[in-house]
Amino acid sequence: MTATDKTSSSAMNSVLSTLRVLEEVAARQPIGVSELARVTGIPKSSVQRCLVTLQQAGWLRIVDPERTRWGVTMKALAIGLRGAGEEDLRELARPVIKRLAADTDETVHFALRDGDDVIITLREDSTHAVRVFVEIGARLPLQATSAGVAILARLEPDEADEVLKRDVKGFPEPLPSTRELRKEIARTAERGYAVNMSAWYRPHVASIGAAVTSSAGRPIAAITLSIPELRFDPARESELAQLVVAAADEVSRQVSAV
Repeated sequence: MTATDKTSSSAMNSVLSTLRVLEEVAARQPIGVSELARVTGIPKSSVQRCLVTLQQAGWLRIVDPERTRWGVTMKALAIGLRGAGEEDLRELARPVIKRLAADTDETVHFALRDGDDVIITLREDSTHAVRVFVEIGARLPLQATSAGVAILARLEPDEADEVLKRDVKGFPEPLPSTRELRKEIARTAERGYAVNMSAWYRPHVASIGAAVTSSAGRPIAAITLSIPELRFDPARESELAQLVVAAADEVSRQVSAV
């Protein structure tokens, strides 16, 4: 074998190792270097190099800084969906969002998780003159919305704790205390949806949020039904929540089927 052949073979092995690491992280996230080395049979030093390469390329991120555990980013999901013939997760969610808005005649938002934030990527407006409006592309901390709390409630407790420990910088509105958030996350986990009654970032708005999950059960997005508080009937909370949860579950099933 010539020197060129050896170099080419080494480069190919490196690529294959990197792809193997990506696959295992996607299947087992959150996961650390030692466990990755064990399940892949790749030396820890090589696994670490693969992780850093994938992080730099935007495919992986550290989801648990304290224990240095890794998870995939939205880039991996988006590429997977496009490879299956879908433009992206928004296109999977769009008809579900439209139907939920039609069934309730209230505004529905679809938010993708991006690290410690959610980004509003879809909105279907109510036909009422008075309605809730959040701009497409708005980036909000997980702690600020019912969508974010719904996502936090579906994370592993250690990962949710890490999010709550980090300071939210540059957000102009007051946020609930960590103690309040922990209580709300626990209530959300118990009932299966989050409720924000004019207490956080949007005054005079009632919202109900439910998480959308990947095939591995990871929260990747959320659907929120947003209603002006003056029109919200607390007696209908359970009824409306069932519709929101059903919509989120429908999108989750479609994601898993891709």
